[in-house]
This record gives sequence, structure tokens and C-alpha cells, in this order.
Amino acid sequence: MKYLICGLGNPGSEYENTRHNIGFKVLDHLAVWGKTEFKNGRLADVATIKHKGRSLIIIKPTTYMNLSGKAIQYWLQSEKIPIENCMVVTDDLALPFGTIRIRAKGSDGGHNGLKNANEVLGTPNYPRLRFGIGSEFSKGRQVDYVLSAWNKEEKEAMTERLTMAAEAILSFSTIGIAQTMANFNNK
Repeated sequence: MKYLICGLGNPGSEYENTRHNIGFKVLDHLAVWGKTEFKNGRLADVATIKHKGRSLIIIKPTTYMNLSGKAIQYWLQSEKIPIENCMVVTDDLALPFGTIRIRAKGSDGGHNGLKNANEVLGTPNYPRLRFGIGSEFSKGRQVDYVLSAWNKEEKEAMTERLTMAAEAILSFSTIGIAQTMANFNNK
């Protein structure tokens, strides 16, 4: 059984350690756990993880955040993966730092990467894991905040939170979305 796990972010070293790139950071953590490395692929950096009889194709789109849907659609079709076996990992301003919220489907919540994915895929009905990045910014400074680096406290807590997110992804691939939501939401 195959799964597509897409972490949302922007390519390039200037974005690497920003809040908006937490989708990439979660997948990097998952790749280390799975003892694999990303390779350049079409529209994305790609790696494969084997876990309990499942193949997880993990991608970090190279299309930039606002065009992520193109990479997701390409890899779903290329690998012949049904949309219900696709999980998109993204940042969420509405959640406190490190909080995980998993949903089987949903709106874009104002997130441009999810908005593009919904448009290109023609549906918002696919699983997503939202990783809270907090909302410690003043009015009108949202873009600066999501593109800023993590603070000291966040960096110290990062490994444990990334591990939790990676475990949720592996859970999704083995026990399904409903039980994963029950086990991991708001942890």
C-alpha cells in the first residue's frame, strides 16, 4: 500500500529555518528516521520510506508554497496513489507552537499552499496535518512572522515536536486517519 506525504514549504536556504517551512522540517525529520535521503525529482525533492508493509513517498515541492498543488497532483498520478492516502503537512498560525491538528479534510484556512492544493486537486477532501507555529506578531506583520526564524524556546522544543508529527504520519499510514486523529490531535 502506498501513501503520499507532502510537506509544504519554500525551496532555498533563505527559507530553510522559517516557520512557514515546518512542512519541510517534519519531512526532513521523517527521512532521518527512515534512514533515507531526498533526491531531486519532478516538481519536488522525493524520498521513500518503508514502514510496516507500507511505502511512504515523501515530497517537498520545489514549486514554492503557492504552487504546491501541481507537485501533489503530479506525484499522486505518477505513483497511482488515491487522494485519501495523501497527507499534506503544513504550518498553522491559529495553533500554539508545536500543537498538532490532523483532519481528514477541510478548508484552506487562509493558507495559500492549501488553497492552491484544493484548486489543483479539485477538492479539499484529503488528510492534512497542521503544525502550530503560534501567532506572536503585531497587526500587519503576518508575512514577516511566518518567514521569520524560530526563537530559542521553540528551537529547544523542536525535536520532540517533530518526532510527534512524524509519529502521527506513520500512524496515519498504518491505522488510518480516524484513529490517528484521536491519538494525536492537540498533543
